[in-house]
Amino acid sequence: MAPKPRPLRLGILVPSSNTTLEPLTAAIITSINNSLPETSRKLTVHFTRIPVTSISFSSSAIKQFDIPTLLAAAKLLSHAGVDIIGWSGTSSGWLGFGHDEELCSEIERETGVPATSSILGLNKALLFCNPHIVGLVTPYRDDIQAAIVKNYAKIGIDLEERHLSIERTKAIAEVGEEVLDGMVEELVVQKGVDVVTTFCTNLVAAQRVEVWEEMWGVPVLDTVTTVIWDMCRQLKIDTHNVEGWGSIFRI
Repeated sequence: MAPKPRPLRLGILVPSSNTTLEPLTAAIITSINNSLPETSRKLTVHFTRIPVTSISFSSSAIKQFDIPTLLAAAKLLSHAGVDIIGWSGTSSGWLGFGHDEELCSEIERETGVPATSSILGLNKALLFCNPHIVGLVTPYRDDIQAAIVKNYAKIGIDLEERHLSIERTKAIAEVGEEVLDGMVEELVVQKGVDVVTTFCTNLVAAQRVEVWEEMWGVPVLDTVTTVIWDMCRQLKIDTHNVEGWGSIFRI
């Protein structure tokens, strides 16, 4: 009998104060593995952290996302022989999409491992959805939210938004489903958006996506999910039979 091929290894960069994305990512990976044929290579997921404790435009908060810091963490993941690396964070939403593009280029140059991010994955998924107006749900401060809206306007995407003005990142995971339910409903019903994104990987939101999609009839793109989706695309993993995590896996 031929030996079983080793699993495909996904490496994820995690903000240090994030308590949400690891359990959600692990659950999504389990669902993907359950959807694959018995003979397919399965997936494993491996994490490392970078220091992130607050979200603002202070010099110390911006410095948290310096490319050398992220690159050093990515190199640690490469020691595990991962097949792809994903930055499960949304910082390029306010720092500019070029930040993640440069990061992923540097990771590949330094480690030989392809890379993507939550925001690069989100932007690819938005191209497939071709929305007229996107609903942006975040926990962030006014100035962070305004920067995200401005950056999307630069690439021709109009946003309607709701946000919670939270700066301390640990508090983001405490936002309840009922709060997120209301934010999504307002954007769909009152603002008429045709796609929603829950835009923070510490929001406990990915498990709610299918409920919102069934309730409101629009795609919902969660940033914990978008990085996994793009990693699977690059590894040519068929996700069309994945259940429980939204329509993105059927794109």
